[in-house]
Amino acid sequence: MTAAKEVIVIGAGIIGASIAWHLTRAGAKVTVVAGSGAGATPNSFAWINASWGNPEVYFRLRIRSMAEWTRLANEVPGIPLQWCGGLCWDLPRPELEAYAAEHSAWGYGIERVDRAGAARIEPNLTELPDFALYVAEEGVAEPVAATQALLADAERRGARIVAGTTVTALVQANGRIAGVDTSGGRIAADEVVIAAGAGSPALAATAGIELPIEAPPGLIVHSRPYEKLLNGLVIGDRLHMRQTAEGRIIAGSDFGGADPGMDAAATARDLFAAMKAMLRGTDGLELDFHAIGYRPTPVDGFPIIGRAEGTSGVYVAVMHSGITLAPAVGLFAACEILDGERDPLLDPYGLARFTQ
Repeated sequence: MTAAKEVIVIGAGIIGASIAWHLTRAGAKVTVVAGSGAGATPNSFAWINASWGNPEVYFRLRIRSMAEWTRLANEVPGIPLQWCGGLCWDLPRPELEAYAAEHSAWGYGIERVDRAGAARIEPNLTELPDFALYVAEEGVAEPVAATQALLADAERRGARIVAGTTVTALVQANGRIAGVDTSGGRIAADEVVIAAGAGSPALAATAGIELPIEAPPGLIVHSRPYEKLLNGLVIGDRLHMRQTAEGRIIAGSDFGGADPGMDAAATARDLFAAMKAMLRGTDGLELDFHAIGYRPTPVDGFPIIGRAEGTSGVYVAVMHSGITLAPAVGLFAACEILDGERDPLLDPYGLARFTQ
């Protein structure tokens, strides 16, 4: 390992923060510069899971990252991690059954529950499903606090955090990426990590690298802090919601948020009204604000993690499900950048797959 390797991480969201922390812990000289992303981390539902109809190879990456969350929370002071469980009934029963059978065979701890079981798990729901799935090992990490904890600990270990500065371009010299131009001047480095979320394609394009990424908007409503009404994640057929560590109930039409539509404020009011109707004891519950995040989603739905072929000195880490994947991506990216060792769990997610 080259302990003195200088690495710039563009992006101070959960993925950039995790990569920066792991690089710093491994001995690299790290500079974190905020990118031109659209703020996916603070607007995230923050559900940590290995759910949904993904292929087994992606399930294995997500399960590994769930385990890495526990490791990371033990190593970094102040990460707010809670394994609160997730109650899910947002698909027709035959699809839920098929999903449960498949994921149970892979080792996912899925429990089938009836209406009475759902009531025991979430007693304040006004509408109970006749059939649902419950996964006790799913959880949340409050995204802003977790990101801040990672960056603060990385800085304590020697990383440099450059705030109030925008990266304008990647710098090329002698056939490789040698740093970045910013609004505050040029910064040189041995390697540059692009982890700027929805802003990543524009940055990569300055070096002739195409990132096939979409950034759909998602609206999530946030209540004012309130008494505890929810025990864990509720993934219902009309609404996904959870209660944050500070007592806010947040909700979207799904975990990615609602379509903001032509009138985002009206969408937020309707969503909040639907949320209140789903819960008992909400007479005093008030809407505080709504937020719209842009989800950096590669066009095939899976992460882009790794070096760009044909351009040395640049590493890309862009994905939806950043909250779930952050600890494993940070660990694996640091190993690959510093030691050249690529974890097999990352093999399907290189950028070259889009040109093959």
